[in-house]
Amino acid sequence: MVADLIHEGHINILEYASELGKVMVGLLTDDCVEGYKRRPIQSWENRKTVVSAISYVDSVVPQPTLSYKNNLLQYKPHYVVHGDDWREGPQQSTREEVIETLQIWNGELREPSYTPNVSTTDLIERIRNI
Repeated sequence: MVADLIHEGHINILEYASELGKVMVGLLTDDCVEGYKRRPIQSWENRKTVVSAISYVDSVVPQPTLSYKNNLLQYKPHYVVHGDDWREGPQQSTREEVIETLQIWNGELREPSYTPNVSTTDLIERIRNI
């Protein structure tokens, strides 16, 4: 999760995850986000503070790469929860690696439907237009 600007889609995913148990968020580091999208508006520490304050979240850990593999191997979660938007496109290979890694300990990928009509990219564009 980048969580640069928290929106309804983030909350929906976190609420869904909380119904499965304790929620640990892998929060992408600033360098990771910059290599993937753009420099984050807020620092990792600021984003961590905001995400940690959400009632559904139990803990936040750094996610230094787009690959989830190292964090998955370290924490061995029962579930990984991610919106279904990564089934196709640039994150598809990351999804496949998550599935492969979870199989080591019989973990499970859960993919709730992506919240329509909301994205951080769209919010930033709206702000620019204002």
